[in-house]
Amino acid sequence: MIYNPWHGCHKISPGCLNCYVYRMDERYQKDSSIVERTQQFDLPIRKHKDGSYVMANTEIIYTCFTSDFFVEEADEWRKDVYAYIKERQDCHFLIITKRIDRFDVSLPDDWNDGYPNVSICCTVENQAMADYRLPLFLKAPIKHKQIICEPLIDSIDLSQYLDKSIEAVIVGGESGPNSRVCDYSWVMHIREACIQKGIPFHFKQTGRWLRKDNHDYFIARKFQMIQAKKANIDWP
Repeated sequence: MIYNPWHGCHKISPGCLNCYVYRMDERYQKDSSIVERTQQFDLPIRKHKDGSYVMANTEIIYTCFTSDFFVEEADEWRKDVYAYIKERQDCHFLIITKRIDRFDVSLPDDWNDGYPNVSICCTVENQAMADYRLPLFLKAPIKHKQIICEPLIDSIDLSQYLDKSIEAVIVGGESGPNSRVCDYSWVMHIREACIQKGIPFHFKQTGRWLRKDNHDYFIARKFQMIQAKKANIDWP
């Protein structure tokens, strides 16, 4: 299930260039840089008349996927969402961010070493962002951590950042009409680093353009996840 308490964001790094939220909003002439609370804001704690939660217990709640959970405009709203997350211990909330440098802003007093029902995924798209974000990510008090290399737009050496706190690494190319190429050798390099460190690896999608053996392959959107699965390189 997807839960978006707010919508809108600001582009802060190369991975944001062809942001899918901006592409979607453009269809409706909506300004994606305006950050606003959505009608879903308190969805996790809404109840039916019989007292049961409107948002049923599902395996994973994909949280804030049309914004960044740590975007500046949400600093005052975030404390309420943390309270909803704490109440819903029956659900697991997965949060993806490019703003791990703002992780401690509006953090609950009882966060301690992290809520057990929260996974935070730090996104890195190239070596510069990996070298900036991942040292901060490794130090952050979070119980469940994943690294997401998507869109992967350059070669990344993750070996020094793959410690036992990282539960998985997910890799994917870029989608959309202006997508940049993803080189298959970059994907395999990350995979090898994960195997060496014993960290689970998942190739999520090829992206629109996949380069392999110096040849660029165009892959339609509906086949990008299928082709990644066919590559059969997930580990273990």
